[in-house]
Amino acid sequence: MTEADKRPHYLDFEEARQLLAEMNIHLTPRQIKRSSDMDARGKRKLPWFIDPIEGRLKIERNALLSAYFNRQVEAERSYDN
Repeated sequence: MTEADKRPHYLDFEEARQLLAEMNIHLTPRQIKRSSDMDARGKRKLPWFIDPIEGRLKIERNALLSAYFNRQVEAERSYDN
């Protein structure tokens, strides 16, 4: 693993949408935006944060991938064969 692989890679809405599309998860811009909306408890569906410089929502690439992989693992564990 190179030093560049260890550094965080932050994505905006469109970049996150493209990354998911590469995994055959096709979301509309509205769907990806909804993942950043806060619920009544102030929680987001995915770990989006406000970039302190740009003031725009971003998500770390590996955090986005982990969210999907973790849900897949949960589903496989709860699957009753």
